[in-house]
Amino acid sequence: MVVGGEARAVQGLRRKAVLAILGLHAGEVVSTGRLVELVWDGAAPPNAVNALQSHLSYLRRTLSDKAAVRSRPPGYVLDVGPDGTDVAIAERLIGAGLRDGDDAVRARDLQRALDLWRGQPMADATGVTWLEEQAERLGQLWLQGKRALLAARLGLGHHAQLLPELEQLTREHPFDEQLHGQLMLALYRMGRQADALSTFQRLRRTLRDDLGIEPGPALRELESAMLRQAEHLDAPRAAATVTVAAEDSAREVAPQAVPAQIPLAVRTFAGRDGQLARLDALLPAQWTPPGSAVFVAVVSGTAGVGKSALAVHWAHRVADRFPDGQLYVNLRGFDPSDTPMPPADAVRGFLDALGVPAERVPADLAGLSALLRSQLAGRRVLILLDNARDAEQVRPLLPAAPGCLVVVTSRDSLTSLVAIEGAVPVPVDLLTDGEARDLLVSRLGARRVAAEPEAVERIATRCARLPIALAVVAGRAATRPDLPLSAFAEELGRFRTTLDAVAGADPASDVRAVFSWSYRALSPAAAAVLRRMSLGPGPDLGIGAVASLAGVPVPQARTSLAELDRAGLVVEQRPGRYTFHDLLRAYATELVETADAEDGRAAAVNRLLEHYVATAQAAAQRLDPARDPVPRAARHPAIAVPAPPREEAQAWFDDECRSLLAAVRLAAELGLDEHTWRLAAAMTTFLDWHGQWQELVATQEAALRALRRLGDRPGQGAASCELGQVYARIGRFDEAHQYLWTALSLFEQLDDAPGLARAHYQLGWLQHAQRRYRDALSHSEQALALFERLGDKLWRARALNATGWILGQLGEYQQALRLCRDALVENREVGDRHGEAGTWDAVGYAHHRLGDPRQAVACFGHALRAYRELGDRSGQACVLCHLGDAYADLGDASAAADAWRRSVEILDEFDPAQAAVVRAKLPGEWTATVRG
Repeated sequence: MVVGGEARAVQGLRRKAVLAILGLHAGEVVSTGRLVELVWDGAAPPNAVNALQSHLSYLRRTLSDKAAVRSRPPGYVLDVGPDGTDVAIAERLIGAGLRDGDDAVRARDLQRALDLWRGQPMADATGVTWLEEQAERLGQLWLQGKRALLAARLGLGHHAQLLPELEQLTREHPFDEQLHGQLMLALYRMGRQADALSTFQRLRRTLRDDLGIEPGPALRELESAMLRQAEHLDAPRAAATVTVAAEDSAREVAPQAVPAQIPLAVRTFAGRDGQLARLDALLPAQWTPPGSAVFVAVVSGTAGVGKSALAVHWAHRVADRFPDGQLYVNLRGFDPSDTPMPPADAVRGFLDALGVPAERVPADLAGLSALLRSQLAGRRVLILLDNARDAEQVRPLLPAAPGCLVVVTSRDSLTSLVAIEGAVPVPVDLLTDGEARDLLVSRLGARRVAAEPEAVERIATRCARLPIALAVVAGRAATRPDLPLSAFAEELGRFRTTLDAVAGADPASDVRAVFSWSYRALSPAAAAVLRRMSLGPGPDLGIGAVASLAGVPVPQARTSLAELDRAGLVVEQRPGRYTFHDLLRAYATELVETADAEDGRAAAVNRLLEHYVATAQAAAQRLDPARDPVPRAARHPAIAVPAPPREEAQAWFDDECRSLLAAVRLAAELGLDEHTWRLAAAMTTFLDWHGQWQELVATQEAALRALRRLGDRPGQGAASCELGQVYARIGRFDEAHQYLWTALSLFEQLDDAPGLARAHYQLGWLQHAQRRYRDALSHSEQALALFERLGDKLWRARALNATGWILGQLGEYQQALRLCRDALVENREVGDRHGEAGTWDAVGYAHHRLGDPRQAVACFGHALRAYRELGDRSGQACVLCHLGDAYADLGDASAAADAWRRSVEILDEFDPAQAAVVRAKLPGEWTATVRG
């Protein structure tokens, strides 16, 4: 549904059914019993009425006007006004179109009505019998409106423009006599009497063979009138001739040719509402006076994404707005021949379609282009330039006078056309999940798709939601209706790559071949970058990572990426972040395996891992200076290592996290132990602060295995210490004890005092987590003594705070406050912002326990600001919980609930158990809402 101009999805079959039923009865009361019967298809569960009320509450919340769904005995009504639903508007407009006598008015109303259809009605409500019946009714309503629109446009003399659409419709409705009659009339008026009569004979054979009947009297009379060449069949007089005044006399001349070159539209077109709306916005409410600009749209996107299908579909929708014709040419910018069409050839084709005699056509491109502009001046013509290679190929084909509209499709984004000619970009991306499903519904039927939702999801995923790949699989499934869709989903998984699974029977439908036309058009440098990008293990790559893979400087990588982006082979999904969909990745992987030697591929991966290690180490040190700096390995001279400033280090980890995790796995699989442990060590702070503790376990276990293979005992101790800390975080205390005591033992054997101090520090927190506060205090005091002896002020301050906090748990609040205040001074002296945040939290806790919640609130505020500044989500959640407790003791229930809610929102991301503890503090109504 659309609320305030924004499309809002409704989740769940029953909710959709409730909305659809009320929408189809808009303004009418539907009883509760009738709603239950229809929504559950006569098999309502015992709690159906309660469930219905829940669905209605959801719809009220979703609609901006809460009163739109009203309770009105004996049921409910959707009160959205007389034109509140598309169905109501369509029924009104079609009714008006059937009554009005003026063909132009009828055509306008009927086109507005048909434009309201988007895909198949009720496609998401399969399994609800009444809605399936309504979908059939709406399908018949559409056909009724389409027949009436065709009749009105034939009355306006648009027979040439209608011919491709009529040919398609008669194929889709082989028994429809009215549509066949309209096709016959269009052919006859174009001077193709023999074809018109052949159409009649073909229909006659179909009706006899399949239904055993003859055409009706209206169609037989039309055939007879054509045989007699009856005058009333001729095109309307106004369209047949043009009278031109010449001095003091008048003469009749033949009309200008009205080309109708738009190819056959794809019957199973689905989705793309946003792009269609953007194209619709180019159509002016009224055609502007001379001097106005020509409208140009550039529909761009990767190979096989459906650019041409979108442009052709839209062109058919608006063809009646261009009474002087529609021109089309395939410029062959990317096709098997690798030979784009010369602009001069395209112009000659247009001039021929416009009826320009051959003897008037000049030889040079400039003259051709000028003549085309002259022919188009003062005319309203739609021009579709399909599959353009570049802007230089397009410019000679552009009209100069207003009235025309040009749509260009290209794998290149044609940015110079946008910049210089003011073209409107209409980018086309992969289908959404819903659009991919709609495409399969349009080809395979709603029932078959609805019966196997999991198989449909697997097919869409394996095909990367790329229309051409989905079309290939759907075509195979359509020819085997006896097989379940799961069989085709399994087939996709059996091939070496999905590219093999979606290989078509001809180049135009072979995904690998379609990609190759774009690849062959690249510069050698850009082609090499595309291949090397497939070696990246993560979902996307930053510019520095791309430069490292390619072994080129960052500026050169940026130039190649811009070329790949223009060609639709990569997507800049965020500034400086590049990716490609799974099928293009598979294609690039094939290329790199055949075009790049094995040692070259290995060197590229090594450079990427070194880039990640070096940059992650620098960023981690900016996040938390207390982390031990990892000794830096020698780097390849081609590695691009930007050193992010502190404020950007957090954002860098946010962007790179998934790629870094994948890089750790890749390094471990390749046996690159140095890269494995160094990269894992650099990620610990970020993963800890964001509560990604399972990922932290995985990376540190990989690091520990690598360090054991390397025989690096100090490193093993450090990794064991990290593992003990994270296992304590997630409540797996046995494993935490094992790893921390292993670390302690290693550090004792190595006489490693800093390591021993860290191990005691972590053992203190482990015992604290188990509420063994005396044991915790012992370890914390040992850590404090070791840090003092080492002269490590930063960690001494942290150990002071830990000792103070644990004393607070033992009820020694004054002593705790004294130690934590000392820690706060030292935190500030050494610039340890993270340590300062933790200390403010501890000071606030002590004040709260000493009966001063107001002072506690102020301290918690300091801690919260610091944790936010650092990006420590885990720390924020903890402080917000303490802040809520303090507000509650101050009697400020609203502020307390707000703090607890914010804590729960963070904890829900990574610690459901702790989230439940905090949620229990909230008022019951809010708790129930969250759980529901």
